[in-house]
Amino acid sequence: MLKQRLQQKLLQKLSPQQIQVIKLLEIPTMQLEQRIKKELEENPTLEEGENYEDEQYDSPNEEQENQNDDEFSLEDYLNDEDVPSYRLSSNNYSKDDKREEIPFSTGTSFHENLENQLGLRVLDQHQKNLGLYLIGNIDDDGYLRRKLSAIADDLAFSAGVETNEDELEQILYIIHDFEPIGVGARDLQECLLIQIESKDQTNPQVALARKILKYHFDEFTRKHYDKIQGKLNLNDEQLKDAIDEILKLNPKPGGSFYDPHNRISYHIVPDFLLDLVDDELILSLNAKNVPDLKINREYSQMLESYAVNRSNASKQEKEAVAFVKQKIDSAKWFIDAIKQRQNTLLFTMQAIIEYQTEFFKTGDDTKLKPMILKDIAETTGLDISTISRVANSKYIQTNFGIYSLKYFFSEGMQNDSGEEVSTKEIKKILQDCIEAEEKKKPLTDEKLMDILKEKGYPIARRTVAKYREQLGIPVARLRKEL
Repeated sequence: MLKQRLQQKLLQKLSPQQIQVIKLLEIPTMQLEQRIKKELEENPTLEEGENYEDEQYDSPNEEQENQNDDEFSLEDYLNDEDVPSYRLSSNNYSKDDKREEIPFSTGTSFHENLENQLGLRVLDQHQKNLGLYLIGNIDDDGYLRRKLSAIADDLAFSAGVETNEDELEQILYIIHDFEPIGVGARDLQECLLIQIESKDQTNPQVALARKILKYHFDEFTRKHYDKIQGKLNLNDEQLKDAIDEILKLNPKPGGSFYDPHNRISYHIVPDFLLDLVDDELILSLNAKNVPDLKINREYSQMLESYAVNRSNASKQEKEAVAFVKQKIDSAKWFIDAIKQRQNTLLFTMQAIIEYQTEFFKTGDDTKLKPMILKDIAETTGLDISTISRVANSKYIQTNFGIYSLKYFFSEGMQNDSGEEVSTKEIKKILQDCIEAEEKKKPLTDEKLMDILKEKGYPIARRTVAKYREQLGIPVARLRKEL
């Protein structure tokens, strides 16, 4: 039985301009530069330069009168460009509505590098397709963490390509020979073995390191060195030399591709610049590569000319003017959206600076106060989602270095004096303690808990373990050195 009922819903529909502002707010300075460049290419009515909104076009000065021969008119537009119908029906939205990701890298990406190496191998088209699919499944660390059986199923169902695990494994062995060495490994043991096997096996240290990785990997990862010594009948020096050889290997071969010392690297362009002058913090936007924008004057004059002679305009002239007006409206929206973006960024960043003034004046991590997105949202009166967009992928350059905006957001807890402190402060103390520990007798989580309690931070051992893991620091047993 069908039933009808009346239901009211309150929906907020965003205007195209609001959507444009939101999208521009998300992207960092480097991508904004590319986005503006793209808009300038697509919209002929938009150009670089300061916008003189108060200029009167109906009172040309002497210089303008001298340029009458070169003036741009509606007739010129129609004569010079045979405007096709698809351009006249063009809308105000650029292809950027499906935002393209513009990489921060000026060189070849990690996966492109692997694909280029694949192209140098003598393979048939079927093998190349399998290789490309495998490369697409390699993560940024350089590992292939999906099972070959699952990849074979994917190829069969999604691409109609018939293959099996054995065939995929043969292609994977080819990828194992690519740079960086160790790429395409399915686990840490395979990654390290690929690297050690590429070295000179006549070197006794290398040969012993390979034996440890191949036959005693569990004992190695658990740092049960005494067991390895007993099974292989090694003295302390032999063991130490072999372990040192293993420690030279790269556990994340893909990660090295983005190393700042590598010639192909990510370049961070700060969105904000913060200067400390006479104990005063001065904030500015990094607008070095973001030009001023204005409406092309000739197109504006075209519309004014049309307004005077509207009654005598032909159908073609009306269509051309409609197109130009549409483009001018789009340009105005874009200029306004850029202004809104810049104002929102400055307003939000200023609130963060006021919240974390002590840190920005000293660069001392322990001065960071607990701060969450909601705190800045309440301070500014902006929505939490807006604060999140501002904080995402944005950086600030300070006197103490360049920081991601996300760095300043953290939870808090109370110390034994009842003060609210940032978890970053506690993590910094943990990190300092572990860096200063005696490596032959590393500090356990329980000992770290005791140290923190002595310093006035009463936290449980499991919380110490959580913070240690968040810092990417292994347990005491795995930090032990010979």
